[in-house]
Amino acid sequence: MSARILLVEDDSAIATVVTAALEDEGFSVHRCDSIAGRDRLLADNRYGAMLTDVMLTDGDGISSLDAVREIDDQMPIIVLSAQNTLDTAVRASETQAFEYFPKPFDLDELVRAVRQAVAQDGAEDAAPDMVGDGMPLVGRSPAMQGVYRMITRVLRNDLTVLVTGESGTGKELVAEAIHQLGARKSGPFVAVNAAAIPADLIESELFGHEKGAFTGAITQAIGKFEQANGGTLFLDEIGDMPAEAQTRLLRALQSGRIRRVGGRQEIAVDVRIIAATNRDLAPMIANGTFREDLFYRLNVVPIELPPLRERAQDIGELARHFLLQAAEDALPRRTISKDAIAALEARHWRGNVRELRNVIYRLALMAREDQIDAEAITDIIGSEEGVKGTSQDRGFAATLDQWLAANTVQPGTLYHSALAAFEKPLFEHALSQTGGNQLRAAQLLGINRNTLRKRLGELAINADSFVRPV
Repeated sequence: MSARILLVEDDSAIATVVTAALEDEGFSVHRCDSIAGRDRLLADNRYGAMLTDVMLTDGDGISSLDAVREIDDQMPIIVLSAQNTLDTAVRASETQAFEYFPKPFDLDELVRAVRQAVAQDGAEDAAPDMVGDGMPLVGRSPAMQGVYRMITRVLRNDLTVLVTGESGTGKELVAEAIHQLGARKSGPFVAVNAAAIPADLIESELFGHEKGAFTGAITQAIGKFEQANGGTLFLDEIGDMPAEAQTRLLRALQSGRIRRVGGRQEIAVDVRIIAATNRDLAPMIANGTFREDLFYRLNVVPIELPPLRERAQDIGELARHFLLQAAEDALPRRTISKDAIAALEARHWRGNVRELRNVIYRLALMAREDQIDAEAITDIIGSEEGVKGTSQDRGFAATLDQWLAANTVQPGTLYHSALAAFEKPLFEHALSQTGGNQLRAAQLLGINRNTLRKRLGELAINADSFVRPV
């Protein structure tokens, strides 16, 4: 197997850095900046792997990969791209790319991927064709790049996926993307929300029932598992599923067979399972309200969706996307100004992307002008609710000013010093408000419970001291 690497990159700075890193690992690197140069090198040399940018000096590096496959259909290909969308990630996956790296990327991670690529024998099975041009997920932020990469990794297999994230972050959109872009796209996509179904009906909803199985069962009913046969079953809010239904679900996942309520015959089903929850399942497992063995069955491939506050740079793109959707839904066609986007970025989005979508639809309906500006947002949405810079924020800023005046901070330590001074009382307040309940304290703070637990240890805060006596 050759240790020679072909690097196709038209950004000389990136090419120089990548080349140096690979050569430090003992690879021999051939460089070019165009499709034509790539094809000339491939005609005369054999490579252990190829790294290629998408936008090259003479064309699209992904679209032209068919020519590469005609020359060497076994060479692993790693795609590098500044076009950081789900569409690009999926296009890379469709070309049987070994790996996809959005720019900027972690150089050490890239080198590890190259080592793995040259160690493999042959390329993976062909990826599925893409469904249409529209992508269900929008955003180019670094926080979303990991999501896109995980999605592309599960398109060519049927591994069970567990999607986690706060309410409104788009968990069902992830499930739809995996289905629509994956090998089961021709089959049904069936979604069921465990939190929306009464506990005494959820087993019938999932597995169906026979006539006369219980009072009111006047006819036979086909459950979601059978409806999704050959396709994908999306189990939303899995953390709200009753214990007895969890047991039956586990049995179905283990055996690939279900039995309708009141029935005696087992029925084989072929479904891909994608589950989702906005709850922290770890404490539920600890207190016995969620089965640990079911968790491990579902958590084969975890995908965690970031909250909107961690991807604020996507708000402008999301807003424009939702304005186009609003126009398709017969609302007035609008554009949005830069100052309006800045105003949206300054807001706290507790409802995440779902809340943003609803706000954009309201603006599309009620704005007086074709272009939505910051004044329209103030008039229609309000200037105080959820906006940074409220009287409370100004009061906090005054407290910070007092702390800065009373403390001498060494140069280069201001951020961490201020954070340490204010973070500990903030965490202590949250624990006090929740009686030492770490899950509720994390929810109050808007952070993950694991993050809370880690910070409590680092800040030397004893959560048990806040537990209220019974």
